Amino acid sequence: MNETETIIEQLDAEQTRAVLPGLIALLQDSVDNGASVGFWPPLDSATAQHYWEDIIEDLPKGYRVLLVARRGDKIVGSVQLDMARKANAVHRAEVQKLMVHTSERGKGLGKTLLLAIEKAAQEAGRSLLLLDTRTGDPAEQLYLKYGYEIVGIFTDYVIEVDGTYSGSTFFYKKL
Repeated sequence: MNETETIIEQLDAEQTRAVLPGLIALLQDSVDNGASVGFWPPLDSATAQHYWEDIIEDLPKGYRVLLVARRGDKIVGSVQLDMARKANAVHRAEVQKLMVHTSERGKGLGKTLLLAIEKAAQEAGRSLLLLDTRTGDPAEQLYLKYGYEIVGIFTDYVIEVDGTYSGSTFFYKKL
């Protein structure tokens, strides 16, 4: 792989541990630059590491799929699929934490990761995807462009670091 080529790959628990510093850096970059992915800025390394360690625990159980985008040795994006576990829900999964490093935004990597996680969902036998994002974020347009439909908007769904509230837009897509 050359330094300019971006590679998307699915990681298992061992591979995820091996790139943990890069994943921590990606999460910190995303949160510290305004992404609403469940954390407040500034995101400290210990909190980010704890988050990724929880993800690593889910990977061998088959509850989660983790895709990363690499450019050279650097992790420049990631996205996850959280599998529904109940018997009557094995056809669905939730797309979570689609993140693109600020140095890579605007280059189509979000689209690439979204399409890759949809393919992974299909390969896992999932036919319905759910996701949410902060209302008004640019991600809304990405999801709409690639066939996600709005279920609804919940106002005051998220408490921001400054104490204000933001809405969250919920989407679904049938594969």
